[in-house]
Amino acid sequence: MADHSTHVAGIGNAIVDVLVHADDLLLHKLGLAKGVMTLIDADQAETIYAQLPPGIECSGGSAANTIVGIAGLGGRAAYMGKVRDDQLGQVFRHDIRSSGVRFDTPAATGGPSTARCFVLVTPDAQRTMLTYLGACVDFGPDDIDGTVIGNAAVTYLEGYLYDPPAAKQAFQQAAAIAHDAGKMVSLSLSDPFCVDRHRDAFLDLVSGHVDILFANEAELCSLYRTESFDDAIRNVRGHCKVAAVTRGALGSVVATDEDVHVVGADTVAQVVDTTGAGDLYAAGFLFGFTQGRDLPICAMLGGIAAGEIISHFGARPEHPLRELARAKLGANTFENM
Repeated sequence: MADHSTHVAGIGNAIVDVLVHADDLLLHKLGLAKGVMTLIDADQAETIYAQLPPGIECSGGSAANTIVGIAGLGGRAAYMGKVRDDQLGQVFRHDIRSSGVRFDTPAATGGPSTARCFVLVTPDAQRTMLTYLGACVDFGPDDIDGTVIGNAAVTYLEGYLYDPPAAKQAFQQAAAIAHDAGKMVSLSLSDPFCVDRHRDAFLDLVSGHVDILFANEAELCSLYRTESFDDAIRNVRGHCKVAAVTRGALGSVVATDEDVHVVGADTVAQVVDTTGAGDLYAAGFLFGFTQGRDLPICAMLGGIAAGEIISHFGARPEHPLRELARAKLGANTFENM
């Protein structure tokens, strides 16, 4: 993959996901609030892991899911994230590369082990996440590949990563490189937890460095301290060039200075697991965007990718996204993408 032909370069927490089926009783036993993400330390990670039922272990992380989705749609994608030189780090590197994604970030030779995320999915399809960030906390400016960023049409930043000071510096550095090269920067707010922790910093980031913003309804309302979705949309217009906001079964809203597009959700027979829905929406949207498609088509692609993910367990597609998108949009619409 030549640098100059990269569509999207993603930056995020390189995490190995551990996905398990759970019930409300287990959540209560572990003292967890359903549907939120909680950070845990190494000791907690070991204690909780010992109490979980058998599950599926695979490479993950929010931005990594998005980047793999873009590759699955036929886009050329690269990823930057920190792992250790341990077994889980090797699993992550092999998996993401086998998905067609460029991943060259050197593994750490010391410090915390590779990150992991326990994803507990209850029968109502809600996911409760416990994340041990491990080696991710050491991601910094030195891990930014300026050549890849400068030659990618869009650089995609994961809000979950925006916590350690070094990561903040890395985000700002990546955004500066991208804009100096005349390219675009995208940010996912990731979770209301992240917005609550970094609201002022996110507002500065959105208004000063971000061209394309991804959020769900709750995250956007939290960002602008309002309970009104319409007010949140009015506030975000003008802060960035494009805001793509998901609303679950209501689909998504794409707002620019000039227009607001409302796009319905893709039809899904049964919602099994919402893990990764926002990540794959961003994948479909950015794939369409970097192919020059208009914003409603981008949102439709996002909805198709998200619909595939929520129809089964886990955050990676079970059916080829490119074939699915071609079938749902029609060959003529999808032609040359």
